[in-house]
Amino acid sequence: IEASRLLIYNAALAKESAKGTGGRYTTEASMAKLFASETAMFCAHQAVQIHGGMGYSKEMPVERYFRDAKITEIYEGTSEIQRLVIARNELGLR
Repeated sequence: IEASRLLIYNAALAKESAKGTGGRYTTEASMAKLFASETAMFCAHQAVQIHGGMGYSKEMPVERYFRDAKITEIYEGTSEIQRLVIARNELGLR
């Protein structure tokens, strides 16, 4: 979770730096989004596993956390799209 936070801070710093220079920060933003959303999904999945069958019940807040974590992998570009963006930028294909 701390690594996700640091990647987000790095992306925010890259965005601030790009304001004056017109530079790009797409790679940093994609890395932060990908890692944070996958970390959230991993943590939520582990929480559901700990709670067993009750983890899927709407009576437990962990069910909501799992749904919310899953949607973070989808909106603003799926994890696969984020990987493509990162690869293209790092390989200089774009």
